[in-house]
This record gives sequence, structure tokens and C-alpha cells, in this order.
Amino acid sequence: MTTNSISRPPLVAQPRDGGELTSPTNLPAFDRRPVLVLLPSPRPTTVPTVLLGAARILAANGLWQGDYVPDTFNREMCIPHFLRPMSIVAALKCAASGDPHRDSPIADQAISALAMSIDDGPYWGDTRSLEAHVDEWGDEAGRSTDEAVALLERLATTSERAA
Repeated sequence: MTTNSISRPPLVAQPRDGGELTSPTNLPAFDRRPVLVLLPSPRPTTVPTVLLGAARILAANGLWQGDYVPDTFNREMCIPHFLRPMSIVAALKCAASGDPHRDSPIADQAISALAMSIDDGPYWGDTRSLEAHVDEWGDEAGRSTDEAVALLERLATTSERAA
């Protein structure tokens, strides 16, 4: 198998004068072109910020008892998942990654901290057991959104109250 060494132009536009594309002097005049610079949205980096973010999500959207979100396969609803009522585990994942179905290390740490604070924690310490323990607490009959928000806020501010 042979490879062709064809010289291709770069996919990113390069300024002719060798300057930077994101320079504030790059205006639509002459040969300079404006460049759209997309910055990543800030994500929480600590467990307390994830817990507080999940509390805000639950307060805004509501607590869902059952799966992560209602109508997971979008058969009846056309609302984005992050705007639907969701379980506590889904709210923690959504606060950490922006998606209630996406795992992340910081979300797993927050789920672990929350699971260990509920009824002395689960019997097993793996990630799925921790999630199941939190879900069981959230799925109890009569559990309200306010109780879930209060638990998340209390756990997030434990270190502040201890000081």
C-alpha cells in the first residue's frame, strides 16, 4: 500500500502577516478575518460545587422518582433531558457534565459522598451500588424535591458549618 504525499492547505485559516488569529486587531477590514473563539463552559471542580449545582437543578426542574429522567427514549416528550425532572443521581451527573446520562469522575465522587452520608452507606462500595443506594433513598414514597435539595445543600455546606 502506497501513500501519496500530497501537500494540503491547513484546515485552519492562517493570517498572512504571521500574527495571531485571535488578536483584538483582527477586524473585518483588509485581509484580516474575525475568528469565533469558543471557550468551554466552566464545570464544577469540587464535590461541594457539584452538590450545590445538583440542588439548583432539582429545585428548578423537580425530583423524578424512577429512571434518571422521564421518557428516556423521547417517545412522548421533545424536551431536552437536562430540562426535565430528574433523579438525584441524574442531577449530580448533569451538574458535573451537563448531561444527566454522562459519567464523570467528579460526579462519581459526589455520588459516593452522598451515598455514604445516607443511612451509613451501602453494603458494597462500587459505583453502581452507590448510585443504587442514592436512588433508593430518592425513590421512597413521599420523598419531596425539597427534602432532596435540603440533603444536597446540607452535605455541600458541612465543612463550612464545621468551621
